[in-house]
Amino acid sequence: MRGAGGRAGFYVGLGLALASSAFIGGSFILKKKGLLRLCRRGRARAGQGGHAYLQEWLWWAGLLCMGVGEAANFAAYVFAPATLVTPLGALSVLVSAVLSSTFLNEQLNVHGKIGCILSILGSTVMVIHAPQEEEVSSLESMEEKLKDPGFIVFAVCVLVSSLLLIFVAGPRYGQSNVLVYVLVCSAIGSLSVSCVKGLGIALKELFSGKPVLKEPLGWVLLVCLLICISVQINYLNKALDIFNTSVVTPIYYVLFTTAVMMCSAILFKEWQHMVLDNIIGTISGFLTIVSGIFLLHTFRDMPFTPNLLPLFLQQGRADLRASWRSADRHQSCQHQPLLPSENKGSQSTEEEEEEEGESV
Repeated sequence: MRGAGGRAGFYVGLGLALASSAFIGGSFILKKKGLLRLCRRGRARAGQGGHAYLQEWLWWAGLLCMGVGEAANFAAYVFAPATLVTPLGALSVLVSAVLSSTFLNEQLNVHGKIGCILSILGSTVMVIHAPQEEEVSSLESMEEKLKDPGFIVFAVCVLVSSLLLIFVAGPRYGQSNVLVYVLVCSAIGSLSVSCVKGLGIALKELFSGKPVLKEPLGWVLLVCLLICISVQINYLNKALDIFNTSVVTPIYYVLFTTAVMMCSAILFKEWQHMVLDNIIGTISGFLTIVSGIFLLHTFRDMPFTPNLLPLFLQQGRADLRASWRSADRHQSCQHQPLLPSENKGSQSTEEEEEEEGESV
């Protein structure tokens, strides 16, 4: 169990991760509204090479929100386990989808709504069963973690497999298989999260007055982080340029989060002291989030019509409609007057009186 300080740090990291998702999700909406305003004014669009968005305050507000969100995400890794922070990044997709349906009039179909609900449920389950990582409070202890044989083997496997994907599989299958470039981004991304964790510890020591700038490990982590981010951005852009976003985004989220969870489990021993129910809960929550993101992205442009139902449900729907119609007819028969002849007689008498009045 976590102590009082560890529990407080966990909740701080959780709050920062949730705030990061909210800011990042909202930043996409602000940027999109800024670009739409420019389009209505007839300015050159960004997709056509224009840079008029640099003069739009809404776009800059979105960029500021993105920066705040990334900073909060960076800080969340310092307080909470990476196995918790990384999957919660899926909530930014949920926030963006909900806000776009509200402020951009973009339709959120049934699949998207179910995906949002699943993402929220999965995130809640992961928070409840979040793992406890071994406390790393200084660069010295971080250096000991990085020297662990298990992590060294993992890092070597990541680097070798990434090089094989880039120089062997990339030229042959990169244009036809979405997994090639996405696997590169995911594998390298797991190392970048470890670098972020180490730099966060270095910043904490720096603010506490320790001479961190003289430590070589902090600079090594910074250089490694810049290299990893550059590789990630490069190959993610290649994947997005070749394949549809609805295909790349869920696959990248699943592979990236899986790689980060593996790296954190090896480096920070997050799963070492977990009981079986917490392990099952964490995996179940992650798979639930994956299902929600898959529904939200893959079927977002597919309208939900009764024709998409299975045949037995369509037959049941037709039978139900027929029963409703028969019930309506039966109800209308029950509400007919009990003395129709008298009504008819009164109606004929009234008609005769009207005819006599007209003749007069």
